Amino acid sequence: MEKILLSDIDIGEEEINKVIGVLNTKWISMGEITHQFEQKFAKYIGVKHAIAVSNGTAALHLATLASEIKPGDEVIVPSLTFVATSNSILYCGAKPIFADVQSGDNLTISPESIKEKISKKTKGIIVMHYGGYPCDMKSIMEIARDYNLFVIEDAAHAPGARLTNKMLGSIGDIGCFSFFSNKNLVTGEGGMVTTNNDEFAKKITRMRSHGMTTLSWDRYKGRAFTYDVTTLGYNYRTNDISSALGLCQLDKLNNNNKIRKYLTNLYKKYFLETEFIKIPFKEFEGLPSYHIFPILLDKKVNREKLMASLKKKGIQTSIHFPPIHLFSYYRKAFGFKEGLLPLTEYIGKQELTLPLHSLLKKSDIEHIVNQIHKFLKTI
Repeated sequence: MEKILLSDIDIGEEEINKVIGVLNTKWISMGEITHQFEQKFAKYIGVKHAIAVSNGTAALHLATLASEIKPGDEVIVPSLTFVATSNSILYCGAKPIFADVQSGDNLTISPESIKEKISKKTKGIIVMHYGGYPCDMKSIMEIARDYNLFVIEDAAHAPGARLTNKMLGSIGDIGCFSFFSNKNLVTGEGGMVTTNNDEFAKKITRMRSHGMTTLSWDRYKGRAFTYDVTTLGYNYRTNDISSALGLCQLDKLNNNNKIRKYLTNLYKKYFLETEFIKIPFKEFEGLPSYHIFPILLDKKVNREKLMASLKKKGIQTSIHFPPIHLFSYYRKAFGFKEGLLPLTEYIGKQELTLPLHSLLKKSDIEHIVNQIHKFLKTI
């Protein structure tokens, strides 16, 4: 039985040849290819600076550090996201303050909930463009200006997504991307920080590599002979092999996102008026990246049984996401309890993520939908 993967990677001869080219140079750590990837990504997103890093979590950590989050500060963040989004706040010794989502139709962070959570300790806001669908950045940026708060965009789901005339990752003070193997743009591991702020870019670039004033590549090319360390830094560098993949993947991104859009619309068509299923993001502003396809199941549907049934048919599924504030660590550390975020908690129990990637075929979508319909008839 052929397996339908939750996500898959469009890797071809272009990537293979580009990586072989890097291997042939024998410089495989961070160097010229990474610099090319940074320049190309910055131009694509429409920002002055793009700094390549080892992964999306490193991008978030560097963004919070550059924003000078300190112990005692509070940062407002969604709970319906991957745990790295809020962990980046903890790395700085600050406290995450979780805000609810907008609705069952829009699973992004609610501007109204953000405003309710602001206190004298609030330093900033981290948004996450859930599934590659833009948050209400107009309202969020207005709130940030009114209360003098920074805004970090977690755009891990959103490479290629746009709101009005701006790419996601270019609207807030800092944007953070992940290039993990299930993302729209894949380098295996890897990430990028984007900003128009020169000071932020300077800090992030230096902290990425141990706080050093020059890199190994600079010394290898004879542009420097020694270095100083001017700040506490980290080993968050990427490498030229990953960046070679990134250059090729960036060329494919727009077309692959169009395929994801086509497949998403097929799902919506086939699920039209299906009992027990609600489709979020039927209406939205901007151009999403269509990273995942989430559905909300009625309470009458046993999610675990449905997932097990689909698994038997070779169909992978997942959940995006178990709410962060209900994880054991967060409960113990901060005393968070159920009832804090009613909408987020409901979605955490009812959401199911179906396969979506650029290598899926129309027949795959039809098979997935047919199997779900068969299961729902047993209710």
